[in-house]
Amino acid sequence: MNANQLDIARVLRANDGIITRRECPHLADPLAHLVSTGRLRTLLPGVYVDPIGAEEPIRRMRAAQAWARDAVLTHEAAARLTFWPEVPLPQVRLAVRGRRQGSTGYIVTRRCIPPELVISRAGLRCTAPALTALDLCTTCGGEAIDAALRSRQVTLPDLYEALELTRKRRGNGDRRLLLLESRDSPWSEAEREAHRLMHAERIVGWTANYPLPLLGLIYYLDLAFPAQMLAVEIDGRAFHDDPVAFESDRWRQNDIILAGWRVLRFTWRMLTEQPQVVVAAIRQALAS
Repeated sequence: MNANQLDIARVLRANDGIITRRECPHLADPLAHLVSTGRLRTLLPGVYVDPIGAEEPIRRMRAAQAWARDAVLTHEAAARLTFWPEVPLPQVRLAVRGRRQGSTGYIVTRRCIPPELVISRAGLRCTAPALTALDLCTTCGGEAIDAALRSRQVTLPDLYEALELTRKRRGNGDRRLLLLESRDSPWSEAEREAHRLMHAERIVGWTANYPLPLLGLIYYLDLAFPAQMLAVEIDGRAFHDDPVAFESDRWRQNDIILAGWRVLRFTWRMLTEQPQVVVAAIRQALAS
């Protein structure tokens, strides 16, 4: 290994496997040689990485920041860094002030983000959770808002403030409608559907994600009618694929019942295909 290659290896070690031509102009020719021989990979113009781990989300995000220092990571990338670490990341989206041409795997948008809505996570600039959730509404609908609220990194007032700070954006009418549907802070798409049904049928007296302290724990009831000690639990479309979670839920329900509460359970299919049966069961439980 010659001196230039040693320098490149040193920079890669110091920068999480990333090196830029801008910061090492004297190594331009050796970098081009290593790319041509497959020992380095180009992620963005002038940004090179070790091929091992080149597809790791955090490395792709760090490469974007190295490419454009004023860039702000948005959408799925920002969600990964904040409230939704498991969201798929098919492409890294980033906002820049000027016109820049990205590369495969990146979506670059010319966009000015209010400074109040830019934060730093893991040394990277990204949109604040409230704006990130609003951005993702165009592809994920209310699910992004639900995930943000469930993480407790965001409140409904935070979302409205972010909407106001970006009030001239196209699509804000749809975002505002989703926020209206989120007034009771649903934590999942199934809960959101249940809330729609409760409002449409004018059923009152319930609280969403009601905290119930029991046995040194706090259980959050999906829908609770505290006056009647009635809990309505909503099982989403991907309910309890994890057998440990499935069993834990049974212990949870037993504790709630032993504390004197009645429990009704409904699935996504019941809510969407037999909503009137769901409503009738809740009304009957409230009447009794």
